[in-house]
Amino acid sequence: MAIKLNAKIRDRVGKGAARGVRKNKNIPAVVYGEKQAPVAIELNGREFDALLKIPSLRTKLIEIDTDNGHEDAMLMDIQYHPVSDAVVHVDFKRIDVKKPVEVSVPVEVVNADVSKGLKLGGVLNFAVRKVAVRGLVHDIPEKIVIDLANLSIGDSVHGSDLNLPQGIELGLHQAELAFATIGGKMPDEADTNKAAAAAADAKK
Repeated sequence: MAIKLNAKIRDRVGKGAARGVRKNKNIPAVVYGEKQAPVAIELNGREFDALLKIPSLRTKLIEIDTDNGHEDAMLMDIQYHPVSDAVVHVDFKRIDVKKPVEVSVPVEVVNADVSKGLKLGGVLNFAVRKVAVRGLVHDIPEKIVIDLANLSIGDSVHGSDLNLPQGIELGLHQAELAFATIGGKMPDEADTNKAAAAAADAKK
């Protein structure tokens, strides 16, 4: 679902003008891309702070309305003040909703509590927590889920194993990445090694 955002056109740009916007508790921003001239805009600070609470905001279509018209865009970058952590600038990139976009989507693991491998004493290695996907913005999922329930020790989930929504493809070089692996030794193997070690100690 698209997110609606109202903004004002900024007639002046530069550090001084941006400071003036922030003094009014608002946020300077820019919309660029699609071979069009960048447009400097001003966001309501309180409204944008509320927007930041929306999960996976960077995967969503944002419809920006100004006095000059309508912009379809996606959030690309947020700059924060190094001390106060307040938002000081926001970048939006224009998109054509009829063309595919490539974005990073968070990956989440579920059913760790019933995972076969983890119950056997395996250890979960969940190192790659985002995946690049490509598709129309309305089809981009908020997250990709990896189900650990049937994974045993030694099993891995690569990009090519991920369950993607219809119309969504993996980004470049994502297929070969190992997103989740259950490491460790199977119990029988571990017991055998312990028994061998004990026998060797007994012979000393």
